[in-house]
Amino acid sequence: MKVVVENLTGTLFFIQVGNDATIGDLKKEIEAQQKFPSDRLILVPDVDHCPLMSMEEENASLVDCGIQDGSHIYLFFNPIDDDYNDHFMFSWPDYHIS
Repeated sequence: MKVVVENLTGTLFFIQVGNDATIGDLKKEIEAQQKFPSDRLILVPDVDHCPLMSMEEENASLVDCGIQDGSHIYLFFNPIDDDYNDHFMFSWPDYHIS
């Protein structure tokens, strides 16, 4: 399947992965193609029923998250952990929670 990925600057690029690919597989492909460190990627699909894709969900299949050929995924980055005590957390607005 081919998915569309959009980064914070609005740049779009396409990533080709197998139909049985996992979130981890997609992150590795993004790293290989775009040279973004896969361990810092936060992927947010443009579907209503899937939460943020975090490190704990690396083995979840893209299909199980509602991702299909042509899906649009937004790309964010975890901040570099430099012993700074204040951390940011992404959350869905209440209207996105089912």
